[in-house]
Order: sequence, then structure tokens, then C-alpha cells
Amino acid sequence: MATNSSESPLFADIPERVSAFRQAIRRWYRRQARDLPWREDSDPYKVWISETMLQQTQVATVLDYFQRFIARFPDVQTLAAAEESEVLRAWEGLGYYRRARQIHRAAQIIVDDFDGKIPDTYEALVSLPGVGRYTAGAILSIAFGQPVPILEANTRRLYARLMG
Repeated sequence: MATNSSESPLFADIPERVSAFRQAIRRWYRRQARDLPWREDSDPYKVWISETMLQQTQVATVLDYFQRFIARFPDVQTLAAAEESEVLRAWEGLGYYRRARQIHRAAQIIVDDFDGKIPDTYEALVSLPGVGRYTAGAILSIAFGQPVPILEANTRRLYARLMG
């Protein structure tokens, strides 16, 4: 006879293990968190730009680019109104220029279709060019305080190892 996993002694301690794991991750973050400019506030635009820049690019490289990019394009309206060539010049050196083209196009869509506001739903975010599950989760969690998981491949592997 099949038994409900929540009734099985094998799974009895899972809620406690999950709670302990969450607490350990939060303690670690408080000790190890770096002072990064995109963590200074929860502006959805800055979260989106930083998460896009950080795709396949090291934090040390992104730091200078992020500051300059935000200085040149301080909001989604300014980015949307810019010429693509100007956006590409500001991106120059970061590589993966497709990301720059995608954020430029996404900024235009945000201005045209979302009244210039970064969407606050998963469905709307992933409809934008260059915004996938991870970036959408980061924006919703960091900028909008929604309890949305932010799981990339390394995090999934870590959880799988720790949680069995």
C-alpha cells in the first residue's frame, strides 16, 4: 500500500531541514554579501540591467560597465529612446552584444506596452526579449519582493546535493 510521503518517517524531518537550510543561507549571506551597486536599492530597472549584464560575465567586469551604463541610460525611457548604435557603444567590451540588442528592444516594448514600467508578473517579464526564468525570478524577488525562486544551474545542483 502506498503511503503519503508526508506520513513516512523517512520524510518527517524535511520541514526542519528546509528551515535550517534557509537560516544557514541567510547567515552566510549576511557574512559574505558584497557591496554591489545594484544592491543599493530595489529599482526594477537596475535589477534587470545588472542581471542581464551578469549573464556569462564576472561581477568584477560588470561593476564598471553597470555604473557607466546607468549613468548614460538612467531609466527605461532613456534606454528605449536611444539609438541601438549608442546602446552597443555603451556595451562595448562586455561581449555578447545580443544582450545589448535585447535590452534595447525590451526597453522599447516596456515603454510602448507597459507604460514605461518594468512588469511585475512572471508572464509579462518572460515575454520580453532576453528575459528568461532566472532573470524574471530575480526581478520579481529583488525588486518587487515576491517569493519567487531564483534558480540557476549551480544553485539547483547545490540544493540537490544538500537536500538529497
